[in-house]
Amino acid sequence: MRRPDLSDVALFAAVVEAGGFRAAADRRGVAPSSLSDRIRRLERDLDLRLLHRTTRSVTPTEAGMRLLERLRPALAEIESAFDDLGDDTRRPVGTLRLNVPVPTARFVLPGLVPPFLARYPGVRVEVAMDNTHIDVLAAGYDAGVRYEESLARDMIAVPIGPRRQRFVAAAARAYLDRHGTPQHPRDLADHRLIGHRFESGKLAVWELECEGTALRVAPQGPLLTSSQDLEVGAAIAGTGIIYTFEEYLRAALDDGRLQPVLEPWWQSFEGPYLYYTDRRHVPAPLRAFVEFLREQADA
Repeated sequence: MRRPDLSDVALFAAVVEAGGFRAAADRRGVAPSSLSDRIRRLERDLDLRLLHRTTRSVTPTEAGMRLLERLRPALAEIESAFDDLGDDTRRPVGTLRLNVPVPTARFVLPGLVPPFLARYPGVRVEVAMDNTHIDVLAAGYDAGVRYEESLARDMIAVPIGPRRQRFVAAAARAYLDRHGTPQHPRDLADHRLIGHRFESGKLAVWELECEGTALRVAPQGPLLTSSQDLEVGAAIAGTGIIYTFEEYLRAALDDGRLQPVLEPWWQSFEGPYLYYTDRRHVPAPLRAFVEFLREQADA
């Protein structure tokens, strides 16, 4: 085994994180063919196959995944060191990689990322949407966004977005005219409920609360999907009752396409947090973003 070129090692990590040669080449500003040649050279030097290549996908082999898991912390520290060279706390440079739930990407980040990028033109933000509880730091992200019950105790957590949110239940007037309006969660057993399934395969159970009483309902009905847009569209069309983040339904509630249902039982909960590990060298773009969030909270 020959000692590999460290730049080839960094390119290998870039290919895996981008999910393919073309996407990684675009990010790095090199030709895909050149990138492919560099990875083959790395494999020859290590005498190991690191990537499974097909016409549709590029995925790491078992050996490639083991190597990447060992490399990520070191590569992150190297990138952080270069970021710090351009950081005088006023002009950070580098990439901020975030892993966030879909509702955060859709309803929270649009009000934060554009003004943040306008203030710090040397920063690039990459956002991946993921509703599963993965180890985002081990996956190569600088920070993630999750709710308090999903946060590890050894993480630094910074509030992001609204501090109180609600799940709300609603249905179209046409549906309620046909099936009646439930007055208590136990009435939902006689209704058509629109269900949500997480990417992990787990069914989202409805949690309803009123005056200290909490009830859980496993939705049974004609539609079960992982698409919030499909769920909302079906509810507006009169397919059944929906129970989800208020942000998804607010416009339809305001213009009358949906009617509120079981309003005293809507669950209220604390808003999301940006979280990251307490390490010695926090990347300059992440440090700037945290300060930006704190400024927004104080405004």
